[in-house]
Amino acid sequence: IHHYDLIVIGGGPAGHGAVEFAAFARLRTLVIERKVLGGLVVTTGGGPTKTLREAALHLTGFRYRALYGLTEQPDIGMAVERTRARTREVSSAMQTFTNSVFVDKLGVDVVDGSASLGPNRTVIVTPPEGSETELVFSAQKILISTGSHAFHPTNIPFDDPDIFDSEELPKLKRVPKSVLVIGGGSIGCEFASIFTAFGIPVTVVQSGEHLLSTMDSELSRLLCKVFENQGMKIVLGTKVRGAGRVNGELQVTLETDEVLRPDIVLFATGRTVNTKGLGLDAAGVKLNAQGMIQVDSHFQTSVEGIYAAGDVIGPSLASVSMEQGRVAACHALGLGFKEKLDPLSVSAVYSVPEVAGVGLTEDNAKEQGIQYEVGRCNFGEIPRGLISGDSDGILKLIFSRHDRSLLGVHILGDIASELIALGQATLHNSGTIDVFNNLTFATPTYTMAYKYAAFDGFKRLAASDCPPTSGSEHK
Repeated sequence: IHHYDLIVIGGGPAGHGAVEFAAFARLRTLVIERKVLGGLVVTTGGGPTKTLREAALHLTGFRYRALYGLTEQPDIGMAVERTRARTREVSSAMQTFTNSVFVDKLGVDVVDGSASLGPNRTVIVTPPEGSETELVFSAQKILISTGSHAFHPTNIPFDDPDIFDSEELPKLKRVPKSVLVIGGGSIGCEFASIFTAFGIPVTVVQSGEHLLSTMDSELSRLLCKVFENQGMKIVLGTKVRGAGRVNGELQVTLETDEVLRPDIVLFATGRTVNTKGLGLDAAGVKLNAQGMIQVDSHFQTSVEGIYAAGDVIGPSLASVSMEQGRVAACHALGLGFKEKLDPLSVSAVYSVPEVAGVGLTEDNAKEQGIQYEVGRCNFGEIPRGLISGDSDGILKLIFSRHDRSLLGVHILGDIASELIALGQATLHNSGTIDVFNNLTFATPTYTMAYKYAAFDGFKRLAASDCPPTSGSEHK
């Protein structure tokens, strides 16, 4: 039996984060991966999906064609093929780079195969088909970071060649005539934007009352309007009753009895954790009521020395999973680099336009009875927005009426995912909106929106004649 300081089961973002910190301390580490090092970030999600979006925007001129009066339609067939080629290229490069990081830079051992927990902190690895017999390894500490897979509702025939989940969609070989996207979360909105950029008619069906249900509801409503202006059909507040073929035609029936007849369907309705075959029961590792691995604040499971991080404890962003892995490794190995998870992680959705947020939403502030105010800046009112034509964009500050301390930042528009970092840093340092007044930003830049949103907040405070109360006085 080969012995290690740390064994990581699953080489996705959480495993990567843990391995990095173990390597800093020069500890002997093994990573067991049954598919591809890097996980979805280098295969069908993360980098490849964002490449698909970027390439689609560049090759079709979507966003800027009307702005510059370009009426000639792009060759969609060529654009799709070039987009696919670019996405394959980036995915391959990311996989090669990730392998190099694990093996060459971090110096960890990597074994291909499926892992299960054995007795006395051992891990049994079943190699890929056609390989040798089982391998057994032992470790001081074990991290389970096996991720998740696309959720498949039982009433949907995923064996139909025109019904896809987000992981299977890249295998689509033709340009569809129309697309139905089920699910208005981040994955659904991102793919809906990509198809719309190619000029393909898109319908989005979302069971909740808003797209992006965890984001600020004002920005969610604005995104819905932008999507509709782009030509999408948005159906809110209903679910899919069933789907199937009628006389060879694909039909999807909603709970409202409406029948849709798309060319293809993408189901983006959540993720299911990968716990099957890990031998968790026998090892004594407990699951919560939702079937996810139960962990404490250090990401240790119910069994001492066995940790879990990433989607397997609850699907989240790759950036959050990576940080969870780092915290778990630090606690497991006594490293001291990072002892707790960032309570102010950023949410970012790479739709067109992007949406990003950090801290409290206006909805959160209302629910908590906080005496708050809002400052807004529309991108159409700053030079950078006028130059780029991003008149739909908005930056929104949520702050305390009592002392002007920043509570949350929410952005819709170009580079929202980049722009949000300034708000996050200010929140981390317990800053007030006065920070944005005091800073001198370059112009024309989108960062100027922070200053003008702060000015808007000051104006609202000054105009308030009545005593501060919780709730919204600033509609």
